[in-house]
This record gives sequence, C-alpha cells and structure tokens, in this order.
Amino acid sequence: MFTGIVEEMGKVSSINRGSQSIELKIKADKVLQDVEIGDSIATNGVCLTVTDFSESYFTVDVMPETMRKSSLAELKIGSEVNLERALRLQDRLGGHLVSGHIDGTGKIQDKKQEDNAILVTISLPVDLKKYLISKGSIAIDGISLTIAELHQHEFIISLIPHTAEETTLGQKDVGDTVNLEVDLIGKYVEKMLNFQAESNNSQESNVDLNLLQKNGFL
Repeated sequence: MFTGIVEEMGKVSSINRGSQSIELKIKADKVLQDVEIGDSIATNGVCLTVTDFSESYFTVDVMPETMRKSSLAELKIGSEVNLERALRLQDRLGGHLVSGHIDGTGKIQDKKQEDNAILVTISLPVDLKKYLISKGSIAIDGISLTIAELHQHEFIISLIPHTAEETTLGQKDVGDTVNLEVDLIGKYVEKMLNFQAESNNSQESNVDLNLLQKNGFL
C-alpha cells in the first residue's frame, strides 16, 4: 500500500526485454536507504517487487499483464520515473490509499499555466468515470492528486509548483501517456453493492408458485 506522495525521481539505466515482459534497472537514492529483496516500490504508480539492488540502483521485473495495463512499456533508457516505498503503519498519510495496481491509462490533452499552478487535462477511459468525483482523489503516475474538474471524457488536475518540480508529471507533454489508479474505497463499495444486488436477485429467483404452494401460501 502507498500514499501517492512521491519520494524521489529515479532514472531507468537498463532494460532487458523478454517477448512480453521487461526487467528494469533503476538508479535511485532515497528509496534504497532501507531496501530489501522482495520489497515493493511504486514506479510511476505501479507496485513492483525488488529482485536485486545495490547502493545506487534496484532491479524489478515487469510481467506481461502490467505491460498491457500501464505505460511502463513505453519507458526508455534515461526515462525518469516517480518512486515511492510502501507505506509503514506509523507514517503520515499525506495523500490517499494507493494500491499500486493500475486501472488504466490516459493521455495528456492540454497543459496550461494558471498563476503559480499548471492545469493538466487528461483523457478519461469510459469505464473509470464512475469511480471519479469532483474534488476526489486519483493517482496519476503514482502521484496523489485532486480532481479539479470532471467532464464526460476527461478530467483536470492542478499541479502546485512543488509537484511539478519533484515528479515526472511536470515534464510530460501533450500526447504523453500516464498511469491511472482510481480511489480504492470506491471500487470496494461498487463490489459490495453489486454483490448485494446479485444476492437479492438470487433469493427472488428461488421463490416461485410451486414453492409457495408447498409451504401453504396458496
């Protein structure tokens, strides 16, 4: 579990490509201070497992499913990535609960300056809109951000100067792909409501005229 508060930007130093997967070696500093094999590090919002590390880098495997669902397939040697170590129970929750499991991708449609902020418009996959609300939270490339405006096929977030400087989102341009993770609680609420509806339908379908007659109601 993560908070969406990026700790540092790392840099991809090597990529070993399989037929549908990749192995990434990422240069880093802060996230390596207490790293162990098997630890989780969110990389552009994707929860990845450390398979090797040194004082200056860590290595992770990216499986085919992650390649299909995220923008990691577009990384190149020299690409910068947002990094965050997994949440500890005693940490401050400065962002929101982020699982590191990407729900989809969007593309930057527009960027414009508004005083000290940067307004970024991002396309919205139709199947994710139901999880978004105006002023709600969303993780973009692993960054916990607030939705400023929500429209039919896109949404707008506002970057403060610190976020623009300390994460990759400030460097991205119109047309670039970003990873999206919607609010975790919203997905659980949907699942519970769907389960309840299915249970109710199942119970109703078991009641018929034969059952009523057998039990003396007819």
